[in-house]
This record gives sequence, structure tokens and C-alpha cells, in this order.
Amino acid sequence: MSRLRAGVVGLGVISRFHLRALTDSPDWDLVAVCDLDPKEVAAPPPGATGYTDHARMLAEADLDAVVVTAPNDAHARICADAITAGTAVCVEKPLALDLVEGEALSALARDRGVPLFTAFHRRYNSEFAALREQVADSVVTEVTVRYLERIEEHAGRDTWYLDPARCGGGCVADNGPNAFDLVETLLGRAEVCGARVVCDEAGVDRWADIALTTGTARARVLLDWSHQGERKDVRVRTADGRVLTADMLADRPAFKESLWHEYEGVAADFARRVREGRVEDGGGVSALRLVGETYLAVAGGERVGR
Repeated sequence: MSRLRAGVVGLGVISRFHLRALTDSPDWDLVAVCDLDPKEVAAPPPGATGYTDHARMLAEADLDAVVVTAPNDAHARICADAITAGTAVCVEKPLALDLVEGEALSALARDRGVPLFTAFHRRYNSEFAALREQVADSVVTEVTVRYLERIEEHAGRDTWYLDPARCGGGCVADNGPNAFDLVETLLGRAEVCGARVVCDEAGVDRWADIALTTGTARARVLLDWSHQGERKDVRVRTADGRVLTADMLADRPAFKESLWHEYEGVAADFARRVREGRVEDGGGVSALRLVGETYLAVAGGERVGR
């Protein structure tokens, strides 16, 4: 089976995980990278050509697929250009800035028959996968997801995370999608039924406590961008009284160490989707819906300053 040709757009802090996963994968050849900063593409990975214009890369690099790791506010434009060019897309979460943009991208992908896939890397965490197997034959009644970190440590030089206009919000917009996706992976489609959000002086939401329901089960998502250290875990209660947990950082104590194997999972799943021509993903749009429902739930006055 021939290897697929991939390009990466955006060489910020998260791109190194995609680059490693693509380089090490038996499915992919990394043939192009793109960033607006010429210094970032001056010395591209071996075998890859550097570009500063994603449209030119799409026109010249003969790509099967593109991985989009640019800032959130650029996702919709870059993804639309790739889909229009007939190039499959794997985009970092969130799919777009809001549900309107996300639904437009999804409709374009369906119309063109081009795979559009959102990289929810925590789906592929080994501890979460083990938890899913443990509850596969059980009725899950309650799920709690904690996603706690200090954003300044994780964002590094990518300061756009702290600009709501570019990020789409704060912790709800950027970390929320990963947490929501874990809930829906376990429970199916969820809806927000209550939320509290705390913002800093600049209006960036730094903390959130979000209640969700699926009709047969309930879930809680806890987000914190001011947490000292890092905690990413899932707790499940089943109808027969069992309580099971998945510490997604377990046995990987180094900073961001868990991400290496998770992005290997992203690359492998994306390759399968491209080879099979699977256009629909659904997770990206659903996560944007839940982000919007969260902000709507606090619009009446519970979004407060800290």
C-alpha cells in the first residue's frame, strides 16, 4: 500500500507532536510544512519543502492530506481552502471559532466528498482506551472529566491562546472540546444543562464547571487554566456501583509526555479515514455546539470576574 503525502500548516507549540507522528508513521510521508514566519520553514524536516503560503503549498505539493495546527482563528479559512482543493484535512481542536464556521466546513466537506477530521488526541490515550474497555458492557450513569493546567506553561510562545478573538474564548473554547469529546465518546450526544465560568481581568475564561446530560446519564467537566501543575483524568460511575478512573498522564511524568503516543493514534486514525474516504467525523461540530451552549448558559450573569 502506497504511503500518503501530508503537509502541515502552522508550526507552533503543538506541531512537533504531529510532525513526529507523521514522520514515524508507516502510513505517511511528510512532504511539506507551512508557516507565516519564514524562519520557521527555513530548515524544514528532511524530505519536506517549506512554504509561507498555504495556498501555494496546496497548489504545488501534490498532497493527499493536510494537518492544520495554525491558531484557532485561521482554522476555518485554511480548512476551507484545503477542502476546496480536494485535500483531506486533519485539524487541531477546535474545528473552528464557533458553530457557524464549523457547520459551514462540515457542509463543504460533505459537498466535496473530502474527509474532514478533528484531532481530539485524548481519544487515543492508552489509559482512556483501557477505561473504555472496562465499561464496554456496562451502563454508565455518571462521568467526570478534569482538564486542569496552567495555560501559560502549555502555550509557550503561542500567546494567541490568551486572545479570545483568536482563540474563540478561553479554557471553555480551547480545552473544552477535548473534555466534551471524551464525554460523548463514553455517553453519546450530550447537552449542557448548567455552567459556571470565571474570567480574569482581561475577560478570558480561566475556570469552568459544566454540567451535561445525555438523558440517561449525567456528566461534569471541570476546566482550569490557572492550576498549579497538571491533571487530566476521567472518572466513571456505572449502574452496578463501580467507580473507575483513567489518569491520562499516568506513567508519563515528563511535561506533555502523554501527547507523543496520543498523536500517533491521531495519525493512524486519520490515515484510515483518508484511505476509506470517510468524510463525516461529527465530533468537531458537536464540540463547538457544546462550547456555544456553555457560553450561552452563563450569558445571564454567572460569567464573573476573579
